[in-house]
Amino acid sequence: MKTRTLGNGLDVSALGLGCMGLNFGFGKSVTKDEGIALIRAAVERGVTFFDTAEIYGPFTNEEMVGEALAPVRDRVVIATKFGFATYSQATGGKIALNSRPEHIKAVADASLKRLGIEVIDLFYQHRVDPEVPIEDVAGAVKELIQAGKVRHFGMCEASAQTIRRAHSVQPLTAVQSEYSLWTRKPEDSVLPALEDLGIGFVPYSPLGKGFLTGKIDPGTTFKEGDLRKIIPRFSADAIAANQALVDLLRTVGQRYGATPAQVALAWLLSRKPWIVPIPGTSHLSRLEENLGSAALELSPGDLEEISTAAARIRIQGGRYPEALEKMTGL
Repeated sequence: MKTRTLGNGLDVSALGLGCMGLNFGFGKSVTKDEGIALIRAAVERGVTFFDTAEIYGPFTNEEMVGEALAPVRDRVVIATKFGFATYSQATGGKIALNSRPEHIKAVADASLKRLGIEVIDLFYQHRVDPEVPIEDVAGAVKELIQAGKVRHFGMCEASAQTIRRAHSVQPLTAVQSEYSLWTRKPEDSVLPALEDLGIGFVPYSPLGKGFLTGKIDPGTTFKEGDLRKIIPRFSADAIAANQALVDLLRTVGQRYGATPAQVALAWLLSRKPWIVPIPGTSHLSRLEENLGSAALELSPGDLEEISTAAARIRIQGGRYPEALEKMTGL
């Protein structure tokens, strides 16, 4: 597995593993033993970058990731997140945020314990809290870094302006936002800001929550507890309308003997050398398929064809329900 460098010299594998879906967000969870086996299989195949959060589970995802990576702790980078006040997916139709400095520090201590580690490699603010000045958030993480509890600071779903303000207090190593061929908003101002500041970018849902694999069609039904069940972009009508994007990926992939998922990830990797996608999966075959994209080098002509054709496709449906979308700072 090739490596890439995020901000502040943090070296990680070219593809990371998003661990959320192992037991949170997509319906049926794998068992703890199955999750640990999948994470360790990723390590064996060269993955060194693992993403979790306290809210995943809640709490149990961090415990799983920590146990799985304990034997190889010195060889991996573990990222986790703070920023939610409650740990249920929704409370009265809303998700509560809390990035007050005292809460950030309490979350760090709790995450360290659950992960079974002495220092968090990368600590993201999960969502920007409009009630807390970002300078206070960055200052709190700076104190955690000075205390030796955190190595690197990150943010999720933040605007370019907010990123610049935070970076002036405590240099950011990475920003994580949804980014793929069907969610390209970060290109407007976030990616230029990151390039200017020397900050790495970590796309989550780089396969469109599974849509870009080509395995989802208008007849697909989602289980209870699966976030896609309430996401407008996964209505039958939207899936049918957005199928043209998968058809494009499949056409290009046929030239290389590659799957739509591999083409989608290879396109992302081609965008900038400091972009590190973190596709998630609970299946070994899908893990191996995703990792195969790191060796797929699309030609300049194919990359131009993908970008040009994708720009003409109007993606239908919101990427989140309205209440969740309002929590993004983009």
